[in-house]
This record gives sequence, C-alpha cells and structure tokens, in this order.
Amino acid sequence: MALRLGLGLPQTGGYELRTDVTAAARAAEELGYDSVWVLERLMRPEQPVDDMYLVPGLPWSEYFRSVADPLVTLSLAAAVTERVKLGSAVLVGPLHQPFLLARALGSLDAASGGRVIAGLGTGWSRDEYAAAGADHASRGRALDELLDVCEAVWGGDPASYEGERTRFTPSAVGPKPAARIPVLLAGRTDRALRRLVRRADGWLPSQTDNAGLATTRARLAGLAAEYGRDPATLAVTVRAFVQLSDRPVDGERRIFQGSLEQIVEDLAGAVRAGADEVLLDTQLSNDGVQALIESAKVLREAVTEAGL
Repeated sequence: MALRLGLGLPQTGGYELRTDVTAAARAAEELGYDSVWVLERLMRPEQPVDDMYLVPGLPWSEYFRSVADPLVTLSLAAAVTERVKLGSAVLVGPLHQPFLLARALGSLDAASGGRVIAGLGTGWSRDEYAAAGADHASRGRALDELLDVCEAVWGGDPASYEGERTRFTPSAVGPKPAARIPVLLAGRTDRALRRLVRRADGWLPSQTDNAGLATTRARLAGLAAEYGRDPATLAVTVRAFVQLSDRPVDGERRIFQGSLEQIVEDLAGAVRAGADEVLLDTQLSNDGVQALIESAKVLREAVTEAGL
C-alpha cells in the first residue's frame, strides 16, 4: 500500500490565520495529500516550570508564542475541502473538559462528512495544565476518562457517563459523527502503548527516528498478540518536522532535515520501519504560506516519483 501523506496546517504567528489556513488546506487537497493536521500549544511562559519536551536545558520554541486553536483551525480547513482527512497531532486531551471536547469533535465530523481523525496525548507542560485548570498528576486517568466519554457521546442515545471529571444522566447528545472517528494516541511508555493497543486505532509518534519507530512498531505487534488483537489494525502516523534545504546536510543530521533526496530517503526508511502515513509539517521552516505550498508541492511530487 502506498504511503499516505499529510500536511501540517499553518497555525503559528508567522502566518495569517484568516487567509493562510484555507489556502494551505485547498492546496493540500489539490496536490493529492491525504490529510491535513493541527497541533496544540497553549502558551509560551516566560519562566516555565518544565523545559521543552522535558529535555533538561532546552528552551521553549519561539513559535509557542502564538499557536491558533486546533479545532478552530480544522474548522477553517473543513469548510474549504471535500476529501482530505482532518487530524490532530496532538490534542492534549486532559487539558479539555471531556464531554465538551467529545461533542466538539463529533460536531466537526458531522460538518465535514466523516473526515475527523482524533489524535490525542497527555502532553508534558505543567504550565499548560495549570492554565487549563487541569491536574497534571492524574493526566493518564484523565485521558482514559476522555476515551470513555468519547465512546459514550459518539455512540447511540441515550448516552450517559459517570466518572471523576464527567457526569451526565441518560441524554440525547447530537449531532453524532458522520462516521466512526479513528482515535490515534501519542506516547511511548509501556503504559501508553498498552492503552493504545487496548483502546485506539493507532500510534502517533513525533521526534522519532526510524530505528526507534521500528522498535516501537515491533513492541506494538507483541502487545497486540498479548491482547488478542490483529497488529494490522494498528496504524502508525508519524509527525515529521521537515526542514528542506537546497543542499545535502553533511555529517550528523536530524531526521527529515536536509535536501529533498535526504528527506525522501528518510520517508522510505519510515515506510520500512512501519509507518502507514507521514505528516509533513513545514510551517516552521517556510516564510509565508506560498513558500509552504511550494514546498508541499515539491515534496508530494518527489514522493510520487520515488514510488512510495
């Protein structure tokens, strides 16, 4: 099966939200991309509690100063497209009230004709948890509850649920999703991978090289066997932060950084390691939406020519 390609939508402060999201979404569909994607970042604290991605000494990226709301961004994309899937990579689930997030995702799916992919994770920033009024220490339980609530809200009526953060008596809750919403989960701890195999449709890694991807793919297959699940039913969608350059990067380089040939080589390696789809996010390395669209075109054509 051919590699599916996604494109990251321009959410950061260097872009014009009013016009650039729709321009990029239309272009992605016209260029043959399979999906468009958003991320979630709430803020850039001046004195953060945690270093970025919990890497000691790593400062928070400047783009965190302005990242548009993910569901607003996907709604803009949905309104001007007909075919591409609409994914999140990722929504930090425990930052949201479960019932309201489940209902918003169901409404977006209904409005888009069944195109939503719910990529969820627990995040890492205690500053964001404090700002959202959420408990960082119970984030795993909160994600489990969100998954429960989504099943209830997206399923048949009357729907009901009683948990730690969410309680509602038997009720009609609509609109319902137009199709079954696939759920992808981020994370790579043993607990996260076990939750994924038990409850989700696939894995959504980022900042992962192809060796690590292959190792975790094999681990997922082992867990699937343990839980009596067909590993072929678990999709792997990789978020790739692409930095395309005119010349090859010599020596040590980050994956998806370098010349077009090097990036295509990385994509081929991702396929061999078990990726079903790769989300190409170039918004941080392009100056304006036209440059983003042009790089999307070049990458799409190169992948096609490589037979991926």
